[in-house]
Amino acid sequence: MERFTENAVSIIKKIPCGRVMTYGQIARLAGSPRGARQVVRILHSMSKKHRLPWHRVINSKGEIGLREEEGVFIQKMALEEEGVRFYKDNKVSLKEYQFHPDEDSSY
Repeated sequence: MERFTENAVSIIKKIPCGRVMTYGQIARLAGSPRGARQVVRILHSMSKKHRLPWHRVINSKGEIGLREEEGVFIQKMALEEEGVRFYKDNKVSLKEYQFHPDEDSSY
């Protein structure tokens, strides 16, 4: 596994219940500030194998990034079960729910 991929997987695994991170944020912390699309691919291809909490990763607008209706429903339900509240359909407040491991000394 490439270093960026290892880093991204490690970061995603550590997103706490009830919190979210963005694709770009994960890419930046994993060592590739322009690697948001790579994070999408990692989630798509490795979520089951590495038991990643894929539902805790959203886009930079605070929205669910999936396009298929069923996937959006599943992700929204999983986040709501963790206490994340949505407004404007499929959007969450990044100010309230975004996890910042680079600011958390226990990370």
